[in-house]
Amino acid sequence: MATYHIEQQITLGDAAALEPLITKIATATLKQQQITAEAVLTILITDDAQLQQLNSSYRGEDKPTDVLSFEDGTTWPDGKLYLGDIAISHETAERQAQAGQHSLDDEMALLIAHGVLHLLGHDHGDPEEKAAMWQAQGDVLEQFGITVQPTE
Repeated sequence: MATYHIEQQITLGDAAALEPLITKIATATLKQQQITAEAVLTILITDDAQLQQLNSSYRGEDKPTDVLSFEDGTTWPDGKLYLGDIAISHETAERQAQAGQHSLDDEMALLIAHGVLHLLGHDHGDPEEKAAMWQAQGDVLEQFGITVQPTE
């Protein structure tokens, strides 16, 4: 059985309670995608200002967003596969949860699964890719009784 290391950086005190959810959803996504290597990834939970800075620096879009993924895919000398980094705006997740009339935990679960899938090469640039990614997200979330749909 593969071992997954989910490094967490939470810059907001009120978001610290999300740690178990982050591990649970990220691990379930890696298992659902049949990742058998010992894998490492980092998930940052922060605010709109930091996501806006990252979005501007890396995507040329000077606005906050909900989730960004930075795929890596290198193998470390110890054999672990570093998948990359995910950054999630807690503030945007709260707004999207309110707009969608579901819990913040459900929204965060969606964003975590979405981010992990991007690290694994999924995208939603065309209808076929989007359908496959949305199906994978839905399969992960369904395991936990979550039926949230992406806002995009």
